[in-house]
Amino acid sequence: MLGFADERMGRPMRLVYPSRKQRQKLEAWLGLCCEVYNAALDERKSAYRMAGVSLSYEHQCAELPACKQVCPALNEVPSQVLQDVVKRVDRAFDDFFRRVEQGHKPGYPRFKSRFRYDSLTFKQYGNSFNILPASKKNKATLVLAKLGHVKMVMHRAIKGTPKTAIVKRTPTGKWFVSISVEMEGEDIISKRLPVSEEAVGIDVGLKTFAYLSWGKRLPIRAFCAQKRRRSLAQDASSPKRPKGASNERRSARWWHASMSG
Repeated sequence: MLGFADERMGRPMRLVYPSRKQRQKLEAWLGLCCEVYNAALDERKSAYRMAGVSLSYEHQCAELPACKQVCPALNEVPSQVLQDVVKRVDRAFDDFFRRVEQGHKPGYPRFKSRFRYDSLTFKQYGNSFNILPASKKNKATLVLAKLGHVKMVMHRAIKGTPKTAIVKRTPTGKWFVSISVEMEGEDIISKRLPVSEEAVGIDVGLKTFAYLSWGKRLPIRAFCAQKRRRSLAQDASSPKRPKGASNERRSARWWHASMSG
């Protein structure tokens, strides 16, 4: 029996330290992936509105080579990363239709801001990403396709076979990687915490973030400081929108140009 585990479940993501040039390249990739996401979403909306056709993941993936001819910068992004962008659009529509069927608030898929598209998925271990063992205590190397070797903090050894790596940028400018692994079912069961019969009451306050029923007090200072740092980082990375076409309209132009060419 095999199962999948994600390091984000019960285990912190691993901090990575890309160099200045690597950060610039990762930022550029995020911007291009955001354009692909918005263009793929716009194409799906237009196809259904104008022809009543629902495009599939396979159909839009087949269009990516033509998109690279129209926008050569896309050739710098690993192919599997671009394919995952189209898959995210596909999942967004699957989730939308599922919510409609269940009678929940649908939440139609929306265009993404360049500064809110913050992660890249490398889908194949040994091909699009690799992990080199730690040469020193708590230090290892994450190898990413078309990017190279990136320093990574390795607090503990990875158990199981790595399957995917998601590199994420936080609002404060730090970079993390979350690695999904394939594990034996017995190993997953052994990692589960036992069911607790205890309960806790939480009282959220204004001067104190929260009081717990057994008397512990959680101060609001650290919570507010982190929130303030995130707000400042978001403000600093959100310049005024330039006049003219919006990001999603501009990205849609080269996507449709690739289809008409």
